[in-house]
Amino acid sequence: MNQSVKTLTAEEQALFDEMGDQHILSSIDTPMREDAFLLSDEEKIEQIQTHFKAIMEIMGLDLSDDSLKGTPYRVAKMYIKEIFSGLNPANKPKVALFENKYQYEEMLIEKNILLQSTCEHHFLPIYGKAHVAYIPNGKVIGLSKINRLVQYYAKRPQVQERLSRQILEELKASLGTDDVAVYIDAKHMCVSTRGIQDISSSTVTTAYSGQFEKEQFRKEFLAAIHNDVRY
Repeated sequence: MNQSVKTLTAEEQALFDEMGDQHILSSIDTPMREDAFLLSDEEKIEQIQTHFKAIMEIMGLDLSDDSLKGTPYRVAKMYIKEIFSGLNPANKPKVALFENKYQYEEMLIEKNILLQSTCEHHFLPIYGKAHVAYIPNGKVIGLSKINRLVQYYAKRPQVQERLSRQILEELKASLGTDDVAVYIDAKHMCVSTRGIQDISSSTVTTAYSGQFEKEQFRKEFLAAIHNDVRY
């Protein structure tokens, strides 16, 4: 599983920098190796701890210092158990559906869902809000499960466009309906702390399917999440 890293040519460096700055994604699915889950979480934490310790030492940090000596372990544990826990299918939340006994057939919107993710190009935070809507098709979902699904797909290295599509497709499959909409407005620290260093901009991505591909439903959804009652 250990792979040596070759020295990049100037052309490769320029290409990788461009891909990172343009936030290019290669697939709607998170790129994963076939052997991704052969190691246990504890084994992964142990290996990441070793490698992150080496990174810190290469940067010249003194890991005998009381403040630093536990950092490799803390980072490794954080990666596996917290901010990248969405890579493991075992952590996928179970979705409970309920009969739509009230015969509610209008748009249902869960807005201002806290979103915390990580840019896969620079491993820096993405943070913002997600807004999700669906039109019931015989079944409804517990509201907290929508939040948990958003957080599950956010807790992995991500590109915002992919994240929007993954949430959309998961809700379509879980709810048995095509009538789903996802809107994400987020800030990227790879934009605000490096490169252009723009602290004011945010990135908006949308994903629509079913009835939400019609202008009428999109307008109603967008008006609701922006508190505009004039729709």
